[in-house]
Amino acid sequence: MKRPLALLALSAAALSLGCSCKSSKSWGTGPSGAASTAPPVAAAPPTSAAPLPPLPPRPATSVVMPGGATAPMSFSSVVKDCDPSVVFIAVKEEARTRGGGRRTLKEGLGSGFIYDPNGYILTNNHVVADATTLLVRLADDRVFDAKLVGRDPLTDVAVLKIDLVGAPYLPLGDSSALEVGDWVVAIGNPFGLSHTVSAGIISAKGRTSSYFKDLDRTGRAYFNFLQTDTAINPGNSGGPLINLKGEVVGINTAVRAMANNVGFAIPIDMVKALVPMLVRDGKITRSALGVNVQALDAADAQRAGRPNRKGALVEGVQPGGGADRAGIAVGDVVTGFNGIAIDSPEDLRWRASLAGVGSSMPVRIARGKREFDVTVTLGALPDVSSAPAFDPDPGIP
Repeated sequence: MKRPLALLALSAAALSLGCSCKSSKSWGTGPSGAASTAPPVAAAPPTSAAPLPPLPPRPATSVVMPGGATAPMSFSSVVKDCDPSVVFIAVKEEARTRGGGRRTLKEGLGSGFIYDPNGYILTNNHVVADATTLLVRLADDRVFDAKLVGRDPLTDVAVLKIDLVGAPYLPLGDSSALEVGDWVVAIGNPFGLSHTVSAGIISAKGRTSSYFKDLDRTGRAYFNFLQTDTAINPGNSGGPLINLKGEVVGINTAVRAMANNVGFAIPIDMVKALVPMLVRDGKITRSALGVNVQALDAADAQRAGRPNRKGALVEGVQPGGGADRAGIAVGDVVTGFNGIAIDSPEDLRWRASLAGVGSSMPVRIARGKREFDVTVTLGALPDVSSAPAFDPDPGIP
């Protein structure tokens, strides 16, 4: 039986603490220790110079395991560098009463991180959706009102902005370079416990919609999650998943409910493709081929004469749409888009959605024993930015 997924934003109603409570932990950093100086040494006679004392051994940063694999001795240096850029997000949704006052509908909290020194923050859409008040608290306990710059329900990504120039920020890495088994670190605010650190590995890549039918309300979300055994919990939503270089490789988003350390993060490469449009327009305007596609099973591949199951099988064509005008038909297999090989339906949907409305793109089609290119002028995908694609409360404790 498949376990339900749970998003990681945390309702303040589930806690016996409010968003404004202070941790007992001190956020100040102590002074660095001064370097010790060696005592003066008398000059040796010129004919018999004393040998120099050996240098102290450098502390080991990793341990060699059987088979030559290495594991870090500690994640402390990564955490010290990255933690100041991770933020605590408190949200409140209010409504006006008939008397003109305000009534609080719900409160919650989540995580985020500064990715630009001008105060831009990345987090999950489900953390901030419908919020009327957004507060961001930094690691040094400074609190800022935050503005929602843009959000995308179909990928669960949102951008906030605080009035802070020269903010400590995290560089965005390359999630395509990750390998299963690579070490990663998560920093966030699970259950309101500010700046909690956990570590683990990348357990799998490319977890797509077939794994997350219980998480997507619309059936149109874009899933390509990283799976990790790093401990993440409600309140970690929107926080960074970091590699050992101190680069963000994912945004922590969901966990498999009642499972042990089965968490999911949005690959940062997907996020980097969206951020410029979110900052400029506040939303993502998507393009579409005008087809419905599905994965090929073994029977489909044999019927279509394909040597493998790569590509996207066309199961429907929108009348009058770009694909219809280009001559694409039901039963065709899309094997390439804009010169890039297509591995899956999710791959095709993602690439077509960001190519641009009105753009003309070469599409590679396999039909029986023939393989040929057609040019498709992309239409607009209907806007669903007002509706949440992700269930905001699928059983969070």
